[in-house]
Amino acid sequence: MRFRDEIGTPLFEGATKILLLGAGELGKEIAIEAQRLGVEVVTVDRYDMPPASHVAHRHYTVNMLDGKALKAIVRRERPDAVVPEIEAINTDALLELEEEGFFVVPNARAVRITMDRILLRRLAAEEAGVSTSKYMFAESLEELEECCEKLGYPCLVKAQMSSGGLGSTVVTDRSMVKTAYERALREARGFSRQVIVEQLIDFDVEVTVLTLAHIDSSGKVAVTPLEPVGHVRSTGHYHVSWQPLFDIDPSTGLSKSSFEGYGGPMHLMEDPPVDGLKWRSKWNGKRIDADRARVVKEMLSEIAKKVVTKLLETKEGLRGLGIFGCEIFVKLGDEGEKPQVFFNEVSPRPHDTGMVTLATQDQSEMALHVRAILGLPIPEVKVLTCGASHVILAKVGSAWAPKYGGVSEALKIPGVQLRLFGKPVTYVDRRMGIALAIADSVNEARSKALRAAHTVEGAIKYG
Repeated sequence: MRFRDEIGTPLFEGATKILLLGAGELGKEIAIEAQRLGVEVVTVDRYDMPPASHVAHRHYTVNMLDGKALKAIVRRERPDAVVPEIEAINTDALLELEEEGFFVVPNARAVRITMDRILLRRLAAEEAGVSTSKYMFAESLEELEECCEKLGYPCLVKAQMSSGGLGSTVVTDRSMVKTAYERALREARGFSRQVIVEQLIDFDVEVTVLTLAHIDSSGKVAVTPLEPVGHVRSTGHYHVSWQPLFDIDPSTGLSKSSFEGYGGPMHLMEDPPVDGLKWRSKWNGKRIDADRARVVKEMLSEIAKKVVTKLLETKEGLRGLGIFGCEIFVKLGDEGEKPQVFFNEVSPRPHDTGMVTLATQDQSEMALHVRAILGLPIPEVKVLTCGASHVILAKVGSAWAPKYGGVSEALKIPGVQLRLFGKPVTYVDRRMGIALAIADSVNEARSKALRAAHTVEGAIKYG
C-alpha cells in the first residue's frame, strides 16, 4: 500500500468521495474533517435532516437495513470509501459491495463481526485470546434460565445484534430472566433468537481505547492504540468521558485528581443510577500512582491491539483502515495486587466516548479516521491537555425544532466548548449535544463539562 498522492475537487470529475452510512453527530464531525481536506461527502440515514447532512454535498434518506437500496446508492455514487457510522446496516450488502471492489471501512467482515455480539465474543476470547467476563449463549428461554443459573446472579443478558445498551438487562434473580429474554429479542437489530449472557464484573472504571489502523512508513497496515479514554455510565449509553484516564503529575508520581470511578461522588452527580448502585469502586477518593497507571495502560493497549489485529487479519496480512473504539473494563486491584482488564466490545468507527478528543488531542478521533481511510500519513498523535465531555440530553419527547437556552452562561465557563448537533426532533434522553471542557486536571474538566451540559440541558425550549 502507498500513501495517497492527491485529492480531487468536490463535485467535479476525479473528486475524492466518501459515503457515510449513518449521519449522526459522529458522522457530522467525520464530514467536517473530510470537507477540510476537500473531500466530497455523501450521507445516508433513515430520516431527513440528520446532523451530518447539514455539512454534506448530498443526502439520501433510506432504511439501511434494505440491502437493495444500499447497493443502489453505492453503485450510483461510486465512492472511494463506504464509511459505516452506525450499526443498523445490512452487512450482507456490504460484503457484496466489497466483493465488487468497493472499499468498505474498515472492511466488511469487521463490520459484520462487531455488530454480532456472539461472533465478537468468540473472536476476542477464543481467537485473540484476551480476557473477557465469563459468558454463555442461549437460543431459548429455557436455555437462558439454565445459563443464568450456571453463571450466577447478577448477570447481564444482551441481544446478539444490538448496540448502545439496547436489548441489555442486568438480571439479579431468576424472576427477571423472562423479561430480559423478551427485551433482548424485541430490541435486537435483525431477527436472531440467540442471546448472550455474561457474568457481571464489578469494575472500577470503563475505558475506551481508540485504536488506529493506518498505513505506516513502510506501506503496511499498522495498529496503534491511543491514550485511553475513561468513562462511567449507569445505563447502556455514554454519558461522560475524559482523557487521559489518569492525570499523573510527574513531580509527585501520583494522579493530580483523586480517582472518581464507578459509584464515586462525581459519577453520582454526572449520571445517577436509576435502579441504584450495583457496587462502589474501593479506589474512589484515592490517588493513582504512576506505576499502576503505566501497567493499566500497557494492559489496555495489549488487549485493544490484539482484538483489532484479529479483526483485520487475512491470509495476505492485515486489511482495513480507520479507527476502532475498544471498550474494556478495568479492575485496579488491591494495594500490591496486579490490575485486571476485561474486553467488552469494539466498534469499527469513531466512538461516542471519544468525542472528548475534540478538545484533548491535536487530532480528534474523527480527523484520524478520515486521514487513515484516505491513506494519508499519521506520524504521531498527541494528548495536549486534560479534558472531559458530557452529554446534553432531551427531557421531552416528540418536540420539533428545539431551541437551546443557557448557551452564553455555559460558554462563560473557562475552557468550555459546546457541540449542538442540530437534530430536528427530540425523544426522551436523546443526545442533542455535548459540552467539552479542558482544565489542569481531569476532575476539574469533568466538573466544568457537567456544569456546562446541565446549564444548557435545563434551558432547552421544546416546541
